[in-house]
Amino acid sequence: MRLRLWLPLAALLIWGHAGALAAAAAAINEVTVATAQGRHAFTVELAATPDSRRQGLMHRRELALDAGMLFIFETPGPLSFWMKNTLIPLDMLFLVGDGRIVHIHHNAQPHSLTPISPGREAIAVLEINGGLSRRLGIKIGDRVLHPSLKRRH
Repeated sequence: MRLRLWLPLAALLIWGHAGALAAAAAAINEVTVATAQGRHAFTVELAATPDSRRQGLMHRRELALDAGMLFIFETPGPLSFWMKNTLIPLDMLFLVGDGRIVHIHHNAQPHSLTPISPGREAIAVLEINGGLSRRLGIKIGDRVLHPSLKRRH
């Protein structure tokens, strides 16, 4: 009798733990992009685990104008992205440790397998709707403000 009660309880605990991990991987945060024209706030999903970074924004049919995804890596390095299974055009803002934008790739084309890289080391990437960085006047040298980007090298 005890075994019959234990198995459903164990399954519930494992399922709950997996759900908590998935929720943590897709945690919602706010970032602000500080430009010469002003500040622009975005609600972003964090991609801070290998699985969440691998999934990215694939298979999404739309992205709200004030939404995006912030990819955060443990250490700076040569980052490279592609658009396989990504259905919407994206702007990719490559960042160094203090949140400074060092490269912007405008309007990455859906389904493209062409690697997108900043040509230098970076530690994070903010993905937003394609064309939005130009409309908002976001430029290289502007800063993305988020707690994970303070004084990181």
